[in-house]
Amino acid sequence: RTQATRRRWASMRALRATNRAALSRRTTRGTKARGHAGPAQAKARAMAVDETVQNPLLQRGKFPAFDQVKAEHVVPGIRNLLQELGKDLEELEKNADASWDSLVVPLERITDRLGRAWGTVSHLKSVKDTEELRNAVEEVQPEQVAFGLRLSQSKPLYEAFCKIRDDKWSELNEAQRRIVETEIRDATLGGVGLEGDAKVRFNEIQQELSKLSTDFSNNVLDSTKAWKKLIKDQSEIKGLPPSALGLLSQQAAREGHEGATPESGPWLITLDAPSYIPIMQYCENRSLREEIYKAYITRASKGSSDNTPLIERILELRLEKAKLLGYQNFAEMSMARKMATLESAEKLLGELREASYDAAVKDLEEVKDLARRKEAPEGVDFKHWDGLFWAEKLREERFQFSEEELRPYFSLPRVLDGLFGLVEKIFGVQVSAADGLAPVWDQDVRFFCIKDKTGNPVSYFYLDPYSRPSEKRGGAWMDEVVGRSKVFADNGEAARLPIAHMVCNQTPPVGEDPSLMTFREVETLFHEFGHALQHMLTRVDEGFVSGIRGVEWDAVELPSQFMENWCYHRNTLMGMAKHYKTGETLPEDLYQKLLAARTFRAGTMTLRQLHFACTDLELHARYVPGKGKSVFDVEREVAKSTTVMPPLPEDRFLCGFAHIFAGGYSAGYYSYKWAEVLSADAFSAFEDAGLDDDQAVVQTGQRFRDTVLAMGGSRPPLEVFVNFRGREPSTEALLRHNGLISAAN
Repeated sequence: RTQATRRRWASMRALRATNRAALSRRTTRGTKARGHAGPAQAKARAMAVDETVQNPLLQRGKFPAFDQVKAEHVVPGIRNLLQELGKDLEELEKNADASWDSLVVPLERITDRLGRAWGTVSHLKSVKDTEELRNAVEEVQPEQVAFGLRLSQSKPLYEAFCKIRDDKWSELNEAQRRIVETEIRDATLGGVGLEGDAKVRFNEIQQELSKLSTDFSNNVLDSTKAWKKLIKDQSEIKGLPPSALGLLSQQAAREGHEGATPESGPWLITLDAPSYIPIMQYCENRSLREEIYKAYITRASKGSSDNTPLIERILELRLEKAKLLGYQNFAEMSMARKMATLESAEKLLGELREASYDAAVKDLEEVKDLARRKEAPEGVDFKHWDGLFWAEKLREERFQFSEEELRPYFSLPRVLDGLFGLVEKIFGVQVSAADGLAPVWDQDVRFFCIKDKTGNPVSYFYLDPYSRPSEKRGGAWMDEVVGRSKVFADNGEAARLPIAHMVCNQTPPVGEDPSLMTFREVETLFHEFGHALQHMLTRVDEGFVSGIRGVEWDAVELPSQFMENWCYHRNTLMGMAKHYKTGETLPEDLYQKLLAARTFRAGTMTLRQLHFACTDLELHARYVPGKGKSVFDVEREVAKSTTVMPPLPEDRFLCGFAHIFAGGYSAGYYSYKWAEVLSADAFSAFEDAGLDDDQAVVQTGQRFRDTVLAMGGSRPPLEVFVNFRGREPSTEALLRHNGLISAAN
């Protein structure tokens, strides 16, 4: 799933820029002595005012000026804003008392303004990366980080929150209490209790970690972009379906090979998912599969883009940071913000391993057996680059269909119609196109409005669907643009409406055809929309805990993974699976085959996720950098119990594992499985009600909206789940959905 989400919410998010605890924000304080302003000072101030007016990054319109913000706006814009917010913070610290309006409201104004501006910069760096933008971010990021440290370590603010907790608790509503608890906790984790050298060192660590995270992400993108292979002889890519040939020839044409066609080439292969996966899945050229597989697993592990020393340094600094705060290791510190403890997370991973390992062994033997029956060389010497290829062959033999047969039935416009129809039915909202209402960053980006039953807008979102390897990082993610908040309500409104963006890297349109999606891409789109729905359908007006804000990290995947289940629901699937040329609905026999194949190789896929999660926890809970073992040694040790084919000696997957080294999943990758327990159990409520009973589905959907989607971070996620389900979660539904229930028993 690393290509399917991932996530998703990447290294620098607006979410983390609006939540003080998780965020790195910073300001520069004026160093000039106060006094009479001379001509030069007056001119500088006038220029600063003009900068605020002219810089599109600082404009306060309803929607960010994504089409106008350029690299040259970043440094002056962010510095101007940080200077202004620094003064606001000074004023707040002087006047803050234990009252909501004098403490929380002005604090939200400060964090929201920076979150919106820095979120715009971070987003553009993820989707329209340039050398100039990188340089601008690198120059100003230390100042932004320092402001975050100043906020989280502000003793006047911390003491004011403690005083509210101690003296005003009975006056607060549930959401406000949650904010106070979170702010106190996050200030503690942000170093507010440190003094002297410990505080200086903590801040140095935060600065260095911020830079390392950015460098890690840049290296992954650069190494992915750098690898290309031009194919001129079609026999070298025998077996590729027409959709893949069309994409690869289109890539070649864009790289200057005029006249490239799907039929005669040339064809350009990259390590971007829409190019890489079809090669591994369909290409009969085993040596080419080997070459591309090895290129992929060694991304960012050589030369100037080598992430190996960055990984060691990141882990070293995280451990030091945790110990400064009194924790034994970074995983323990990370769990302070999560539902799980290290013990309960590893217990769940162990239970899932027991349920999936034998099934994964069987999966491997089945593909090997097929290769032997076909008298292929792989039957004698099966390698890592043979797995996807022979798994697809086995799927075709066992279920009598290929993934390519499904593509014509899943054009992006049809899939969007089906997705929007589903949420209208079960959540009672309408999704309508609003292209042109807000500026966008690319011509392929769409803009939509969500309305309630009366036709009033409740939220907006952007959709950036297609892969752009030259400028856009891989994976898929959702993030916020702004959150719901009564502090920023327009005249006559109860709260400012939330805005989100969803970013995917699916197959782009080829020629005159629309984007024809793989079924995995369909699931990914539903997944990201689940995240967006939690942000957009919140009813919480307190900005710090509305939508996705304030939700524990290991619960954020609940609505996203919940939505994936609907891809297999008959009425939903048949409503969107229409042939892009004829309009014909997906044939019933093909639907039944798709349904039967749902648990195909579920053991393998589960074990793969467990390998990532267990490696993550091992590195952050027990590994000590510089003590003899390398991170790759650790991964290989973990692999003994979480893989059925040991990694190759040259495997450097960790060098591309941005989730834990450049994203928010450090000591948290287990969250995918933790939240999948919640999401599967939540969907089972619809199964219990009867998926064919429209009235029951609507009633259950309304309850899901009123709890999971509406409450945001205003209530602990376990309480929210119990409010919806009526009991605590069970693993039964997850194991049943994956066909692993008998193994667990």
